[in-house]
Amino acid sequence: MKNLFFLLLTTVLLTNTLSAQALNNSQETKKIPQNSPEQKSEINQIDSLMTKSYERGLFNGNVLIAKNNKIIYQKSFGFTDETKQTKLNNKSIFNIGSIAKEFNAVAIMILVERGLLNLDDRVSKFNLGLPKWAEKVSIRHLINYASGIPPIERLKPENDAEAWNILRSTDSLLFEPGTGYRYDNGNVFLQRRIIEKVTGMSFQQFVIKNIVKPLKMTHSVFDPTFDSKNRTSCYDFDNIRCPELKFISGWLWVDINDLYQWIEAMNSNRLISRESFQTLLNNPYAKEEGGSLGRYFEKEDLQRHNGVSYKFESIFLNDFKNKITIILVSNNLNRVWDLGHSIHNLILGKKYEIPKKSIYQAIRKESLNDVNKGIGTYDLLKKNSEKEYSFENPGELNKLGYELLRLGKINESITIFKLATKEFSKDPNLFDSLGEAYYTNKQYDLALESYKKAISLGGTNGNAEKMIDKIEKEIGK
Repeated sequence: MKNLFFLLLTTVLLTNTLSAQALNNSQETKKIPQNSPEQKSEINQIDSLMTKSYERGLFNGNVLIAKNNKIIYQKSFGFTDETKQTKLNNKSIFNIGSIAKEFNAVAIMILVERGLLNLDDRVSKFNLGLPKWAEKVSIRHLINYASGIPPIERLKPENDAEAWNILRSTDSLLFEPGTGYRYDNGNVFLQRRIIEKVTGMSFQQFVIKNIVKPLKMTHSVFDPTFDSKNRTSCYDFDNIRCPELKFISGWLWVDINDLYQWIEAMNSNRLISRESFQTLLNNPYAKEEGGSLGRYFEKEDLQRHNGVSYKFESIFLNDFKNKITIILVSNNLNRVWDLGHSIHNLILGKKYEIPKKSIYQAIRKESLNDVNKGIGTYDLLKKNSEKEYSFENPGELNKLGYELLRLGKINESITIFKLATKEFSKDPNLFDSLGEAYYTNKQYDLALESYKKAISLGGTNGNAEKMIDKIEKEIGK
């Protein structure tokens, strides 16, 4: 096995050295010289981490890691779709979810720097046919999700026309602009429409001309169709293709090299100034929520952005202090969040863990058919394979409980949530979940008991209190 890894590693190193030279002419790593025994050991550890994660069914996608502006590791794991006939490669394009919202935000800043926009311009200035609330909302509010505009996502518009209808037919704001935070794609939709109004071009045309072509993002495609070259499709644990998103237009699908080009362009101020980049990184209205470019952690000097769309999931960690970039893109929603942070810790010499097998995945199918058999498998695996599965993660059982609840298997969901609260007796969120299942089943006394327990353990950001008030009113009726 070691010989096999060495052969794979040699191929990866040769390929990535050429790729890195083509992308950048930056200096060698100072802390660990390129191709030194130390770096080879580091890359071996990364490859072992990724390979083991793939073998455990925890990652299907592409990964790219760069240090000091040089790609040190790049590899594809798995397949382009549920048929598992075509393997992924570095030209495979992915839906990167919310990360794609960076393109409209940076396009806004390009127009600001050209003097065509001001961040404090009100939306009403652009004559978009919106209600009077447009006189209160600024572009700065939109890029920071602090606008309070009517949410569009909960009504699930399937195209731009339906999104326009929601926004134009709703007269009230959720909150006064600048006084709250709501992460909703209505903000993204209006940014794209303002770009079109100012430039006289479609949003897609503007981005292609001013971002995609200058950065030579050669494989990126807007809203690709099924027959688009290099396109991937997402699929679930049962190898069933997930439904394609019918939503507002303007989502740029990218391959991993193009995404790296984009991150490097931001870091080197090739498209917008350092000041504009910082404006997008820092949200003045909700610092802990992050801005248009994801979360910025000032103490660590670290940018993190992730995106999820159905079973597509992506993340990148952009460590400015240590000049490390980590990118993972996946079409089989799994563990990219954990993997991104594990790789980061590994490179920094900190303690890290290879993600364990998902206990949710291990008992899911059985639990959907017979919840007691599922729990029996859970107990057996915990007895014999505890170190191999994610028994320490309360989210695994919580996810299964909610899946059962969504399927209308209420009693089965209660059974799983009861197991979860037994296994994690000090987790308020699990008691909150159990309370929801009891409430759905009209077992109000037990729901109240669970919500009160959640509060005694620290609460769930006011949700338990709201539900108690709601139940007591219903009982009173």
